[in-house]
Amino acid sequence: MASVESAVGPGVVTIRVEVVYSPAPRQVDLQVFDLPAGATAGHAVIAAGLPARHPGFDLEQVTVAVWGRAVPPSAVLHDGDRLELCRPLIVDPKEARRVRYRAQGERGRQRVSGSRSR
Repeated sequence: MASVESAVGPGVVTIRVEVVYSPAPRQVDLQVFDLPAGATAGHAVIAAGLPARHPGFDLEQVTVAVWGRAVPPSAVLHDGDRLELCRPLIVDPKEARRVRYRAQGERGRQRVSGSRSR
């Protein structure tokens, strides 16, 4: 796969892709570069150097998506594609919403009961 990066040269048809990865909350690694036409999502990850720059990065542990739609690493990219690498969820979003609602509900009930007393 490393040969993909070196294959870009004069006379080679290229595509421009954007690779986005967030190694931790509030951290974004965004790169835009050219790859030869026919490159796959896996080629783009290697060309972006994510495994070298982010110790612990594992392509098997992330969800690979193009414009928000999950694709396999073998998916062929097209010019202008945005490749997004999504970390696994730590907390189920529905459960997090329930916890926030319960906490807000407790605060809301305290305000209501306190305002009724005269």
